[in-house]
Amino acid sequence: MARQRPRWSELREVLQVRRPTLNPVERRLGAALSIRDLRRVAVRTTPRAVFDYVDGAADAELTARRNRAAFAAVELVPEYLSPVDHPDLSTKVFDREIAMPLIFAPTGYTRMMHHEGEAAVARVAARHGLPYTLSTVGTSTVEDVAAAAPGGEHWFQLYLTRNERLNAELLDRALAAGFTTVVLTVDTPVAGRHPKDMRNGLTIPPSLTLRTLFGMARYPSWVLNKLTTAPIAFASLRSMTGETDVIDAVKVADVVFEPTLNYDHLAWLRANWPHRLLVKGVLSPRDARRAVETGADGVVVSNHGGRQLDRTPATLTVLPGIREELGPEATVILDSGVTHGQDILAARALGADAVMIGRAYLYGLMAGGERGVERAVTILREEYSRSLQLLGLKASDAIARHHVRMP
Repeated sequence: MARQRPRWSELREVLQVRRPTLNPVERRLGAALSIRDLRRVAVRTTPRAVFDYVDGAADAELTARRNRAAFAAVELVPEYLSPVDHPDLSTKVFDREIAMPLIFAPTGYTRMMHHEGEAAVARVAARHGLPYTLSTVGTSTVEDVAAAAPGGEHWFQLYLTRNERLNAELLDRALAAGFTTVVLTVDTPVAGRHPKDMRNGLTIPPSLTLRTLFGMARYPSWVLNKLTTAPIAFASLRSMTGETDVIDAVKVADVVFEPTLNYDHLAWLRANWPHRLLVKGVLSPRDARRAVETGADGVVVSNHGGRQLDRTPATLTVLPGIREELGPEATVILDSGVTHGQDILAARALGADAVMIGRAYLYGLMAGGERGVERAVTILREEYSRSLQLLGLKASDAIARHHVRMP
């Protein structure tokens, strides 16, 4: 065969020379094609103790692994020869339309992961038309979040305490700030045991080791950001009564871990909160039924991402039974283990109205602040949209039980 010299006109079609990205954060985020990639960036850019706080789980971390294994075991069953151009990702949660079946879960210590903290996450959520849930032990107040993302859909996760006045204050402030939903967490009667955090000294109260401090010093940008921004505090627990200025880390354990929490507390909350109410931490049809009968508008099927009781079932495996028990009227949201757009598909098919993500967006936050969270949502949205089309469906609301198989 005769040879010829390559022609530039031919090479130009296959050679895509991109202008180099000089900003290292943008370069790392641009190269991240999955939540797993963002996790790899986060572990390189964040002190190990901080990364372990996000990435780790309770005891042997069996529940955390079960959550992922359950999603991995799902088989998707497509139906073809249907038009799937421009799929409609939106759905309704309660009476409100959201851009896709995705909700930002509450997380504590958020400004420890990145100094931009909850405000950055709330802004991303608002831009994408998705609800953001602020934790009682968040590092920003309800007022901060409302100011950072005006017009966003804001929810408030509540730990009910023995101090009824503090409970009422938290509800009043959330209501005044325009928050539309309260999410009561019920799976924290006592603290889960986190060996990684214990070794690193990231406990309540903190007891940082020299090894942890030296490890943090290897990340000067992270340290500088912490030293030059407001101190990390449990901002939502600032008292409005004058009784105390700030509830410190020593006292916060009395807020988060409440061994006497019962259905009377839920009834009190229902009587004192005028808007939508969810109970988070439900893993059985019986508990789901009783929560709704006591006044909740729905439940969040959650095992706290494996951070509380280890050896609980994966949330995806108990979801169908809870949906069957509650029927179509109650709102059911799935939490724990969601890291891919196809996980959202699976949860929808098995009965969830939407899913919550925690670690998935925190990896993005650690990797690049607000831009990292934006990247995480973009990845999940693209995965979900493409998978919906490959499944042969044109809308989120077309997903049905027959589109998935489980072992």
